[in-house]
Amino acid sequence: MSSAAAPGAGKVMCVTGASGYIASWIVKLLLARGYTVRATVRDTADPKKTLHLRALDGAKDRLHLFKASLLDEGSFDTAIDGCDGVLHTASPFYHNVKDPQAELLDPAVKGTLNVLSSCKKASIKRVVVTSSIAAVAYNGKPRTPDVIVDETWFSNPEICAKMQVINL
Repeated sequence: MSSAAAPGAGKVMCVTGASGYIASWIVKLLLARGYTVRATVRDTADPKKTLHLRALDGAKDRLHLFKASLLDEGSFDTAIDGCDGVLHTASPFYHNVKDPQAELLDPAVKGTLNVLSSCKKASIKRVVVTSSIAAVAYNGKPRTPDVIVDETWFSNPEICAKMQVINL
């Protein structure tokens, strides 16, 4: 499909945390549909984090990498300004954390607020925030094959803490 005929031709989307697994697939899909993608990563010069993105079809002409950090207020401003929408997938992810609240949850919340602040400054009208299965899976309700998990399901923080969900 040529980008001129593609549904995203002429539109610009920002994807935060673009080097991550889910975000990489989102970037690939957006490029395939003709969008220009402004992708944020922690280090634009790190080939381990960017080579797979730079190798995507359409990346040479329509992928632009920006350095941004979840904890640095305003670091997403440049990447987000002028976009038609933002897909916020960035979130801290580390194995063997000692303090999940301080190392994962608090930075994820602060990062989301920082991204939303940048979106507000740029008057972005469409924002998608991705999450994790942990957000809905641990609420004490039985999950049998006939149960539909939807937006009404939320994990119970007390159950998550008791089960040490972050460390599973």
